[in-house]
Amino acid sequence: MSEPSTGATGARDKPWIFRTYAGHSTAHDSNALYRKNLAKGQTGLSVAFDLPTQTGYDSDHALAKGEVGKVGVPISHLGDMRTLFEHIPLGAMNTSMTINATAAWLLALYVALADEQGVARATLQGTTQNDIIKEYLSRGTHVFPPAPSMRLTKDVILFTTREMPKWNPINVCSYHLQEAGATPVQELAFALATAIAVLDTVQASGAVEPGAFGEVVGRISFFVNAGLRFITELCKMRTFAELWDEITAERYGVNDPKQRLFRYGVQVNSLGLTEQQPENNVTRILIEMLAVTLSKNARARAVQLPAWNEALGLPRPWDQQWSLRMQQILAYETDLLEYGDIFDGSPAIAAKVEGLKREAKEELAHIAALGGAVAAVEQGYMKRQLVESNTRRIEAIERGEQTVVGVNRFVESEPSPLAGAADAIVTVSPQAEAEQIERLKAWRSARDQKAVAAALKELRAAARENRNIMPASIDCAKAGVTTGEWGFALRESFGEYRAPTGVGRAARNETVGLDDLRADVERVSRKLGRRLKFVLGKPGLDGHSNGAEQIAVRARDAGMDVVYEGIRLTPAEIVEAAREERAHVVGLSILSGSHVPLVKDVVARMRTAGLDGVPVVVGGIIPPEDAQALQQAGVAAVYTPKDFELNRIMADIVRIVDRTEA
Repeated sequence: MSEPSTGATGARDKPWIFRTYAGHSTAHDSNALYRKNLAKGQTGLSVAFDLPTQTGYDSDHALAKGEVGKVGVPISHLGDMRTLFEHIPLGAMNTSMTINATAAWLLALYVALADEQGVARATLQGTTQNDIIKEYLSRGTHVFPPAPSMRLTKDVILFTTREMPKWNPINVCSYHLQEAGATPVQELAFALATAIAVLDTVQASGAVEPGAFGEVVGRISFFVNAGLRFITELCKMRTFAELWDEITAERYGVNDPKQRLFRYGVQVNSLGLTEQQPENNVTRILIEMLAVTLSKNARARAVQLPAWNEALGLPRPWDQQWSLRMQQILAYETDLLEYGDIFDGSPAIAAKVEGLKREAKEELAHIAALGGAVAAVEQGYMKRQLVESNTRRIEAIERGEQTVVGVNRFVESEPSPLAGAADAIVTVSPQAEAEQIERLKAWRSARDQKAVAAALKELRAAARENRNIMPASIDCAKAGVTTGEWGFALRESFGEYRAPTGVGRAARNETVGLDDLRADVERVSRKLGRRLKFVLGKPGLDGHSNGAEQIAVRARDAGMDVVYEGIRLTPAEIVEAAREERAHVVGLSILSGSHVPLVKDVVARMRTAGLDGVPVVVGGIIPPEDAQALQQAGVAAVYTPKDFELNRIMADIVRIVDRTEA
């Protein structure tokens, strides 16, 4: 740490990169949004891809139905990538791509486009998130098993280190760990354990020349989260920086201090954004931003902020502009960037950092004893820890031990003119999916089929022979191969993987507040002649499973017989599980915006299967008009983020089953 600053430095530091996480509907619409945001002063792009793209499916695949363009932009081939970056010079842009299982493919498309434009690969700047470990734990867009997934991560790192020295090949991502309920210590330890696993994999490959490993380490970046516990979050960032410096020096022998720097970007916490009194989210976002900007020695390199209304739906350009202006006002109107680190020398900060370091090292040692991050994923250890910590967080809010303004305290409110305004969120037109599919069909029919076949054959050979996947992937991109074709070629070699859910079968001994609920479950179960059976499913490609996991845990603890098999189930699989398990109620959790087509599909299939007497309940980020449409389609109840009291939801479910059976 530097000496405490006594005044202004005399020169302003360069601001961090201003980003907005964006992309929806089509490549054309997303391109227009990007150019508009850049014109407003945004200095980098952060691309959100839709779920089919993230999980290696084309837009016309059966599993992509209802998901195209909902949570990001669909990119099915090089033509889509051209449209996405039209009139945006790649050589002058810093592009972050939130992509993991298919990171090698999206990077291949980006490189192919740069080659096409005559932009030297060595000049390209940006980041592929490319952190597969946290996908198994929190975000759920994994495709392949851990070992081949780590191999793909390693291939991207080796390729970019050699040919794209300004590119960050991986953002070790603790952001989604906190969204899944991670404590600060878990966020520190799990992210650093992931980074160690990745670097160990690269080192073990023997593909890095002696003395060059510091270059690999120097390109590793992180993507973190900042919540509302301002001091703790600020200290967490300083702890990250100190631990990373120690790990890279001691474990990997990196001597250059610049290569040991903890370089991170941040999206501040979305988990804490509320549907109730959503205007309060503006204050939350601002405070969270301060935690990653005020401390110069632990300041983010890039910041992207959510919009105030993301608990309601997809934000509008104006909402994103509001968040961008927060960053610009802090960077350009205040004197923050004129001073050194204003927290150096603070005994309170130093003590908190030391405490976090000690606990994080203990957790890192435990993960190492299990065999490292990959083993801790396969054994279900890290997932269980996240589910349990998230359970404790939710229970604290329910009991009022953790205050959330407008939710469990100070709930009296004036009507919000912002949330109540017409068109307060963006909705994706159903026509966008149909048009994307038509463009995809036209692309397939216009390409050289022999070139496609040859490129895919070489891709399969590279996968089979353990050669770096990037050269063959770039050739595939240039030949016109699609995202789904690339994905299925690698599925042939690697297979697919279903990660542990973290939801155990046995109920916890914790009974606070559950006595009446358990009595109701017992009463209704006796009337049913067997234990009340609750089949819970996540149809479609949405992998954000935190809500479903907590519903499953609470239903289990309340005494129900819960069947929860995790993410990415088809409507047909959910209906078949309901039939086989003789379900009394079916719960569906969808946060991707595809709730209307997917829920209607499940309800229709249940009628066909003779299960129309089994009630269906739904949870997700669902606008009121969609909730009404679902109830008209036969759904018994709809729950949104405002419904934070899980015991009340459980009581509703028991009443619904009781009424249905009667």
